[in-house]
Amino acid sequence: MNILVTGGAGYIGSHVVKLLLENSDYDVTVIDNLVTGFKDTVDTLRQIREFQFIKADLSNWNEIKGIFKTKKFDAIIHFAASLIVPESVEKPLKYYLNNTANTANLVNLAVEYGVEKFIFSSTAAVYGETDIQLKMENVKCKMEGIRGEFPTNPINPYGQSKLFSEKIIQDAAKAYGLKYVIFRYFNVAGASPDLMIGQKTKNATHLIKVASECAVGKRDKMYIFGTDYPTPDGTCIRDYIHVMDLADAHIKALDYLDNNKSDIFNVGYGRGASVKEVIDTVKKVSGVDFKVENAPRRVADPAVLISDNSKIQQKMGWIPKYDDLEFICKTAYEWEKKLMENEK
Repeated sequence: MNILVTGGAGYIGSHVVKLLLENSDYDVTVIDNLVTGFKDTVDTLRQIREFQFIKADLSNWNEIKGIFKTKKFDAIIHFAASLIVPESVEKPLKYYLNNTANTANLVNLAVEYGVEKFIFSSTAAVYGETDIQLKMENVKCKMEGIRGEFPTNPINPYGQSKLFSEKIIQDAAKAYGLKYVIFRYFNVAGASPDLMIGQKTKNATHLIKVASECAVGKRDKMYIFGTDYPTPDGTCIRDYIHVMDLADAHIKALDYLDNNKSDIFNVGYGRGASVKEVIDTVKKVSGVDFKVENAPRRVADPAVLISDNSKIQQKMGWIPKYDDLEFICKTAYEWEKKLMENEK
């Protein structure tokens, strides 16, 4: 099976590429503009086996079309996107152009050149805030009912740009028969357990990445953005998923579409951790009591986002292997240490 991975030199995409390369059934082509992806990640992945890498930007529609003219793809796994929520509020057009318009063109090429399967990297941000009641259990906070069919109401341009992209894929599927799986991610973290690859994003905003950078001394301190949310400890609660479990879901989606209809799935663990809990866990696994300061809330941050993952478990048979916050934080911290050592 010939697989095209857009954004395959980035954080999540590279972990999916790793699993694809470890399975000889897949011939892999990666497109990445290397704005947030890394050429040395591509070089590292080539230690597994050779694959085609093309440095290109999806906004160059003629160039992307040229790639489709030269090679027949059976499936596309589409990651390439802008994904910083606060930036999307400040620069909404960047997100609608880079995320939505480029996805529309990619779907158009998939239809034109007979691609059978389209796996799309979406986000839980399409849900936005909800009026679901929060149920407190053992100083934990769980939000029930967020399923693939749950109403969407994004509260920022990032979430809206992804929801528009979802609609484009769904409409194309109805009209032209393209089969798809849309994954709505929750908070992705960690690194491959063998530490071959991990998150290298510069100026990262992801909580576990930032905390790990503090633990290794790359940052002097970090901030908790908001301590007055309606949660047990006043900080935001998120559903954190290990990147390799997420990557595994993408591989399963390729086989799933052989005998099943297109669908939308949440990918998360169905339970959450607060910002304070995550920071405490990183301090525990690293043994470093780094500096943390409180700061005002960020724009458009929901208080709680926790997945209902029953659908993907029941319909796709997806069973996570790394559902443990301490393990997630440990791989993130160990990866950060490796990056520091390599920089010396």
